[in-house]
Formats: sequence, C-alpha cells, structure tokens
Amino acid sequence: MTTTNSPEHLTEDLLKRLLSSTSIDVYLDEEETVDCNLPVYLRSLIDARDIKRSDVARQSGLNPTVVYDIFAGKSKPGRNHAIMLALGIGCTLRETQRLLRLDGMAELWCKNRRDAIIIWCIKNGMSRACTDDELYRLGESTLLGTAPLR
Repeated sequence: MTTTNSPEHLTEDLLKRLLSSTSIDVYLDEEETVDCNLPVYLRSLIDARDIKRSDVARQSGLNPTVVYDIFAGKSKPGRNHAIMLALGIGCTLRETQRLLRLDGMAELWCKNRRDAIIIWCIKNGMSRACTDDELYRLGESTLLGTAPLR
C-alpha cells in the first residue's frame, strides 16, 4: 500500500473523477487506486499508532492467536471480530468502515440500531469493553456474543 502525505479522497469524489475522465488511463495515472488487503491495512494502522499486535489483542478482547492469524492473513475475522479489532486499534469510523470492506463484511449502517450504537461508541472513542456495555445496556447483543436480557 502506497502512502502519501496528501489526504485520502472520499470514494464518492473518486467515482465522480473516474466517471468524468476521458479515458481510464487518465484516471489510473492519478494514482488514486490502491492495492491493499486486510493484513496490510491492519499493519499500517498499528504502525501509524506505534502499537503492537499484543496491545490490539488485549484491547480488543480477542484471543492473541486469533489476532496473530488475522494479521498474518491465515484467517478472516468476520464482522464482530473486525469491529473488535478496530476498537482495539482505536480506529476512526472511516478506518473501521474500510477494515470491514477489506474483510468483505457489510459496513456499519446508521439505520441499524445495533450498528448505530457501535458507530456512536467509535465516534466517542469508547473501548471494546465500554462498547459491549452500551450494547448490552441498550438490549443488543454484544460483540463478544452475549445476548441481552429481555
């Protein structure tokens, strides 16, 4: 993954530029496309924050072996584990959405009650444990899979 000092463009902006390009070559020459997979993206996130995979495992609540396998590309996390990784890394909402896309999972959607709670928690810098507490308090299943009391 190539990184530059320029800010990342929104996908909607890039789509407009692609559709208005006179040829695909013009668009591709702008070097806005990236070849990135989930392990590469995860490593770039922890490198940017100067944290270790062991820190991610501890903060996410995931088994360290699971975290190391995901970072090595040996397994895919699935949606809840991807969100837990994002929370363990301290990702922004945009970073979390990209992480979910790279995992092949649906992005968080504000029209979904559970997703809206998670979005709010991410936006407010809450930990994975605090996010699970909020989900449980509001009657939604937690990221760890605990069903709420009804």
